[in-house]
Amino acid sequence: MKRIRKSTGLTLALLIYVSATAAYFLPRNTEISNTEKYITVAASYLIVFVLWLVLRKKEALQRKRFEEDNKQH
Repeated sequence: MKRIRKSTGLTLALLIYVSATAAYFLPRNTEISNTEKYITVAASYLIVFVLWLVLRKKEALQRKRFEEDNKQH
C-alpha cells in the first residue's frame, strides 16, 4: 500500500476543513457582502495551495539530501 505524503495529507485535511467551515459559517454571516465572502474563501484556498507547494519543495529537498548522503556512504 502506498504511503500518503505529509504534504498531500495535510493539504487534504485543510481543504476539507476550509470547505466545511465555509459551507457552515458563510451562509449564516449577514454582516459582510457576498464579494467579501468569496474573497475570503478564495484566499483560504490560495493559502492552502501555497502551503502544499512549500511542503512539496521541502519534501523534495529532504529526498535529495537523503539520496546524496546514501551515495557518499
